Amino acid sequence: MIDEVLNAGLLADSGWRREQGMNKLKVLLMGAAASGPALVTGTSAAQSLDPIVVNAAMEHVRFENTQVRVIEGVLKPGDKEQMHSHPAFVVYVVTGGKIRNNFADGKVVETEFKAGDVLYREPQTHWVENIGTTTLHFLVFELKNPS
Repeated sequence: MIDEVLNAGLLADSGWRREQGMNKLKVLLMGAAASGPALVTGTSAAQSLDPIVVNAAMEHVRFENTQVRVIEGVLKPGDKEQMHSHPAFVVYVVTGGKIRNNFADGKVVETEFKAGDVLYREPQTHWVENIGTTTLHFLVFELKNPS
């Protein structure tokens, strides 16, 4: 599923191709954006707030260029991310689950995601805990030059 999304599948069906740049992707995903909490991670202090550094066991870069970085994440029941930051981003939920989203300002929000959910989020610092009974699988599209 992930390779289909990144290489040709879902996004190509919407007219997106890597070599055409990220503008079409931004329009597609931002247009489908939903409200609600975004995926975020852990409570321990770390020198880096890069999710790939502080959550290396759960999150990996699947694609990156000058416009976007795509992170694939898998959180098993009970997994807790470390505190990290994102620029503006879009989340695509591959396999849903229930999370507790903990923000840097102390706000805590619980949310249940379904497969296929798409969310747009402004820049934020947070960490997520999988409080459900299913493994959560998601893609985060970090926008490097949002306009």
